Amino acid sequence: MTTKVGFCEKIATMKEIQADMRLRRVSTDRFSAHVHPGWNISSNPNGGFLLSMVMESMLECSTHHDPLSVTTHFLRPGIAGADCEIQVDLLREGRTLSTVRGRLLQDDRVRLEVLAVLGNLSEPAGIEEEIAIPPAVVPDVEHCVPRSGELQDIELPFAEKVDVRLHPDQLPGSSQRAEASGWVRLADGSVPDPTGLLLFADAFPPSVFTRLGKVGWVPTIELTVHVRKRPTPGWIRAQFKCEDLSGGRMIETGCLWDSSGQLVAQSRQLGLVMKAD
Repeated sequence: MTTKVGFCEKIATMKEIQADMRLRRVSTDRFSAHVHPGWNISSNPNGGFLLSMVMESMLECSTHHDPLSVTTHFLRPGIAGADCEIQVDLLREGRTLSTVRGRLLQDDRVRLEVLAVLGNLSEPAGIEEEIAIPPAVVPDVEHCVPRSGELQDIELPFAEKVDVRLHPDQLPGSSQRAEASGWVRLADGSVPDPTGLLLFADAFPPSVFTRLGKVGWVPTIELTVHVRKRPTPGWIRAQFKCEDLSGGRMIETGCLWDSSGQLVAQSRQLGLVMKAD
């Protein structure tokens, strides 16, 4: 039997992000929310924060409470410090899976479109055999470097909300490998949950910075996250790699592991690598 996780229960694990969202249901498939400027990367809201708002709304419209596969198309930047509307369309709901579409609008313009498959990570869906990617080798948290605006030469309010620690050998311009790894958690110490993994998949500096330095702006065009398991409490270990960059378009793949070492999410995104103005 599936147990629904509602807003009140999730506030205990995602306190600050829930408070900043101000998510409110206004009809069966419509929600209002707030794009808090504290989640900005420079002047733009972090895409993972916007995605989290849409996902919370989608979960409220389904009997399934875990994101399994989430694909997001970022059509245009969000507007920080302004309210937004979230529209949800439940495309199909079965016994084990639901397919849901969501969109976030500001100024009557769609900012992102999300298509997700929801399910229940607590219940196996088939055989018990496991094949998993082993955790990346990363120095302990205290030996990693906090992500900061100074490190990237930008204003970074996001760093006050999400605590990202970077591998000391993978700072901008430090390596021939386009790879960024380290640790991440919410700055308020909240326990991570599957929705939080969507945020963490978009929390690190672009991996191309390690090789190219601070080249400018790297907007995400499309991001797909596959959530594999519910994370245990504690820091999330992360690794992101770009092994495909051509014509200013990059493909970046990522993995997230929880404090017990189990793989909890994988990501893949298409982004543009653009020079600073």
